[in-house]
Amino acid sequence: MASHTTSKTLALSNLQAYLGELGAPTPIPTFPSADPVHNPNDVYRSYIAAALEKLVDCDRVLLYESLQRPSTLSKGDLVLVLPRLRLKGVKPSDLGIELASKFPALGLVNPPVPLESYLQFFYSPKLLPRLILPFIHDRKESYSKSIAPGQRKKAIVEFSSPNIAKEFHAGHLPSTIIGAFIANLYESSGWDVVRINYLGDWGKQFGLLAVGWEKYGSEELLQAQPLKHLLDVYVKINAEFKPEEAASKQARDEGRDTAEIESQGLFAERNAFFKRMEDGDQEALALWKRFRDISIERYIDIYARFGINFDVYAGESQVNPATVVEVESLLKDKGVYQEDQGSWLIDFAKHGAKGLGTAILRGRTGTTTYLLRDVAAILDRSRQYSFDEMIYVVSSEQDAYFQRVFKTVELMGYPDLAAKLKHVNFGKVMGMSSRLGKVELLSDILDKCGSAMHDVMRTNAVKYAQVSDPNTVADTIGITAVMVQDMSGKRINNYPFDINRMTSFEGDTGPYLQYCHARLRSISRKAKAAGIDPDATDGDIDYSHLEDDHAAGLLRIMGQYTEVVDLAFRNLEPSTILTYLFRLAHQLSSSYDVLQVVGAPEGHGAALARAALYENARQVLGNGMRLLGIKPVDRQFPSLPFPASCWQMLTESRM
Repeated sequence: MASHTTSKTLALSNLQAYLGELGAPTPIPTFPSADPVHNPNDVYRSYIAAALEKLVDCDRVLLYESLQRPSTLSKGDLVLVLPRLRLKGVKPSDLGIELASKFPALGLVNPPVPLESYLQFFYSPKLLPRLILPFIHDRKESYSKSIAPGQRKKAIVEFSSPNIAKEFHAGHLPSTIIGAFIANLYESSGWDVVRINYLGDWGKQFGLLAVGWEKYGSEELLQAQPLKHLLDVYVKINAEFKPEEAASKQARDEGRDTAEIESQGLFAERNAFFKRMEDGDQEALALWKRFRDISIERYIDIYARFGINFDVYAGESQVNPATVVEVESLLKDKGVYQEDQGSWLIDFAKHGAKGLGTAILRGRTGTTTYLLRDVAAILDRSRQYSFDEMIYVVSSEQDAYFQRVFKTVELMGYPDLAAKLKHVNFGKVMGMSSRLGKVELLSDILDKCGSAMHDVMRTNAVKYAQVSDPNTVADTIGITAVMVQDMSGKRINNYPFDINRMTSFEGDTGPYLQYCHARLRSISRKAKAAGIDPDATDGDIDYSHLEDDHAAGLLRIMGQYTEVVDLAFRNLEPSTILTYLFRLAHQLSSSYDVLQVVGAPEGHGAALARAALYENARQVLGNGMRLLGIKPVDRQFPSLPFPASCWQMLTESRM
């Protein structure tokens, strides 16, 4: 059994003592941005930079920061980017050769290798497992999480934010999963996070829905399929409204007044109902509340399937009316709010923002617009939460809108508050428009994917019988497939599904990640059954069995995880984490046959060391999956292609 000893790496004093046992000079050299207790690579960086400091006349901090992680392991674990040192009269390639020849023996790394404008450093395979495995084992779920002391900052992450009385479709998916990831990432980085779902529950679009309800609504259908029926109503009334919208747009494009067009027909009915809402009409508000409650109840069910929880379900309806008045008063006092044909607006071009055009904050009928309500909500939240940063996870189609929001806050006289606001955008899900009725409901997508995954699982009766809740597992794997496809590219890219990539467990798909995690769980279970403890601690492991190329390659990737998470925090790209997890999974796949556990021909010592290696790799893989919002599964399932029928349905929803 494992001997549960005191942590060797969680405290700086313990880490330094342990490094001393491994033959490294102590204390660890210090640099301003180094955090060796958080990031094992900073241990290596600190020692390498301290050694280089004695060889070259250069600022020591610049030396440290010029040691970067290369794109592939073949280029090293760290590389010194020589041009960054800005040494006059010295060719980078010549400097690399000179530094390599003079670099002292350092047990943590092999002798450096000069390559053009870089100096490559490869970690010593002897000390690598002795540092990385205890580092991960000591932290487990907290590996990569910030444990920096001091007052925690607070972030608000607003994401998902569907409009009420609309079914949740695939077009809502990017904001939902990217927002959940960003919230997880900020928490992992030591922030207090408030997750807000800011529902589109107020505005003229609800007025139009109410008009549609009067014409097409059915109590019977509403009871049977609440959101589906409301979506049908919305599609029908929008089809009827479309010619009026087109006429108004044409008049506006031709420079004609739109007042006459918008004072009759569905325009007038829509505006009148919304005016009743803003005036506090009880009948109008009762209908609004009913549809809002129905929507939230349905959304909670969808979020539960993704494992997403919100701290606050807010909405435009809850903006403090007094704050709205305050915003308008401030804008008038600053001389940036002007009246034009009964509307109140800001001409941003007059205030140093030519590209933002003109925006109406209060319409000619006296009703508020999104912009006015959103700015008021910022003031409300600033006072309620005293946030350090507020992030809106919204499509890139709204880039200009959020620039207007932030500029308005600045023009009100709150530049410091405006600087705390951030819009994290993403590309478009092609073809998603509930207004045109061309939409695949997300619940249907998930149901079909889960059902298809269930069919795959049934092909292996033995393994299927071992799964305690096959329906839940099938649903989880299907959801993983959808999430991974949406996170696999850069945020800003549009989102077509790639059939060829998704139809096999062999490729970089969600089911492949789940299969990898389940296989590692299986290795640990079989090891325990054979009397091999995968949770073995440092004192039990003979690390000499982990110095071969396969084990070292796996350990080198495992040791990069903290840096990958730190990079993701800077760029807020889920694909940064996902790409890393696939690299880890590929390395694992190439190691199973070479690094055997049960029945290892090298004996019990090798089996124990490898079991610990795989268990810690599983910990890293699981940490990354959970950071992305993916729930890892623990039981293996057949590695068969995911049925094309599911992917066809998914693809059609994106076209």
